[in-house]
Amino acid sequence: MSAVHRLLLEDALQDSPQTRSLLSVFEEDAGTLTDYTNQLLQSLQRVFGAQNEMSLATQQLSKQLLEYEKQNFALGKGDEEVIGTLQDFSEVVDELNTLHTELANQLADRMVFPMIQFREKDLTEISTLKDIFAIASSEHDASMAKYSRLPKRRENEKLKTEVVGEVAYSRRKQHQASMQYYCALNALQYRKRVAMLQPMLGYTQAQVNFFKKGMDMASKKMESFLSSVTSMNQSIQSQLDSEAEAMRQAQQELLSVEDSIYMPDQDASNPLINRNLIQKAGYLNIRSKTGLVTTSWDRLYFFTQGGNLMCQPRGAVAGGMVLDLDNSSVMAVDCEDRRYCFQITSPDGKTCITLQAESKKEYEEWICSLNNISRQIYLTDNPEAVAIRLNQTAIQAVTPITSFEKRHDTCAERVKPVAVEPSGAAPQDTPDSLEMITPGTPIQFDIMMPASEFLDQNRAGGGRRTNPFGESEDDCAAQSEDSLLHQMFVVRFLGSMAVRSHRSKEVIYEAMRQVLAARAIHNIFRTAESHLIVTSKSLQLIDPQTQVPRISFQLRDVVQFAAHQENRRLMGFVVEGPEISEEVEPSLSTYVFESNTEGEKICYTISLGKELIEAEKDPEALALLMKSMPLTSDGKFLVLESETGGAVQNGAEEGLESEA
Repeated sequence: MSAVHRLLLEDALQDSPQTRSLLSVFEEDAGTLTDYTNQLLQSLQRVFGAQNEMSLATQQLSKQLLEYEKQNFALGKGDEEVIGTLQDFSEVVDELNTLHTELANQLADRMVFPMIQFREKDLTEISTLKDIFAIASSEHDASMAKYSRLPKRRENEKLKTEVVGEVAYSRRKQHQASMQYYCALNALQYRKRVAMLQPMLGYTQAQVNFFKKGMDMASKKMESFLSSVTSMNQSIQSQLDSEAEAMRQAQQELLSVEDSIYMPDQDASNPLINRNLIQKAGYLNIRSKTGLVTTSWDRLYFFTQGGNLMCQPRGAVAGGMVLDLDNSSVMAVDCEDRRYCFQITSPDGKTCITLQAESKKEYEEWICSLNNISRQIYLTDNPEAVAIRLNQTAIQAVTPITSFEKRHDTCAERVKPVAVEPSGAAPQDTPDSLEMITPGTPIQFDIMMPASEFLDQNRAGGGRRTNPFGESEDDCAAQSEDSLLHQMFVVRFLGSMAVRSHRSKEVIYEAMRQVLAARAIHNIFRTAESHLIVTSKSLQLIDPQTQVPRISFQLRDVVQFAAHQENRRLMGFVVEGPEISEEVEPSLSTYVFESNTEGEKICYTISLGKELIEAEKDPEALALLMKSMPLTSDGKFLVLESETGGAVQNGAEEGLESEA
């Protein structure tokens, strides 16, 4: 190693300017060394801090790996292999943490501590000796200045002796301080080299020791463990790559569709509607009342679960029940100038909610599915098949009339004649549906009572009630008393429509088909019970609650009637309207009913009433007919067992569902 610069101790006593100049160079070097030492010590402490933090971090990492097993992942099924691997890694990290802790301790002892010792001992000593040397030099200069002021004329031996002694003492003191200072500065030239090398030597030795122990720990067992984990990781990565490729292809296929799929009502003119759903889910707008006259609409996710309508707001964990759909009614409504609105009403009528669908398809399917659930189809063994069967009439709406089997085993085989046909009429071929019913003929699904009728029912006092059909109660009672025939049937009105012919029963079958199909298409499944009273004079449809006639026909105007061949509870009749003039043919209307009994019984009763009309013209024929038929105690024909009991019991139940 090359020689270092030195301060000569022999020059300390003389304290020449050259010596002072050389001393300033040593002092500048010591100051630079002090600054660098502080910076180097900060770097060394940072390395130690990082290693110590590494030790603490690996310790925390080991604990965190064990916490994975305790996490309650919602999709954690199948993570047993990962949990076991993480536990093995936790043990490995613990072993590595031991090495990192040992390395941190070695860095503290071999790297940081020597540098701190050098700064606190050597550099601090230089700074202290520098201060002592400066004080000694100041005292020597002061004593020399005092000695130089001694007078030469009047010498005072005593004062002179004191000043000379003071100069000698200060000079000796300065000499000793300067020599100690020079020695420290000379030694610093060697100590700084040791101080710079020793921390790095300790750092390197600590790292080498760390790596050696790490290699010893990385035995064959560790290598096999890491190899198995690498294989598992590669397998998972390959699965991820294949899944990502599948998702990419699926995304391309989904994005390759037309833009119309993003439109809420892309096929409003002819949507494909599934009317056999027993479950439905999707977003709907629900109307909520926010004030006395103000409402708001909220978009929520609705779904059906069993017989309940559920609602789940966005972000909610689970949904809540909105309404029990069993026996509830669903119908389309006009609401606040919004499209596709429908209303659900509970059986008791106390709960009513209004919803809005986003498209015509959703609107129709929601109404159909809710109606299917309302009829409790979901409780059957095969609800899909039951829904298809009940909605089959919607499919039949586009089938030809020949789908009805032309069977003639109706009430005409039991009682003749069942219907009155013009005399001398030749047998007619089965007419075409266009000849029987004009396409697009409107269908009436209910017989509404005039508003005046309701006012008469609630009017105070025993005033006379006016019948909307021009008949008084007394007239009806008198007509019922004078009639030889009086039979009551519990029926439900399904619909009526105008027809063009009455010469064949096929017109009634076609009207039944169109009425049932229209009810299925428009999701109208609920009807009100009424009492159909057949006398030898007329047909009357009576409201069972108010006993007010809803509609009445003269029996002679009933020109055709028949019961359905397959559904025995369906029956209908054709009524001829009044003749306006000779040039204009009278109007014909078909009325379709569903009865609690077989429709053939009603047809038989109507046939008997028409026979009575013809027999009343001939007293002998009437007497012969009365002998052949059983009579009641009041002299009326006993045709069937009375349905009054059942009718009275069930008459108050409005809105029963038709099984047609």
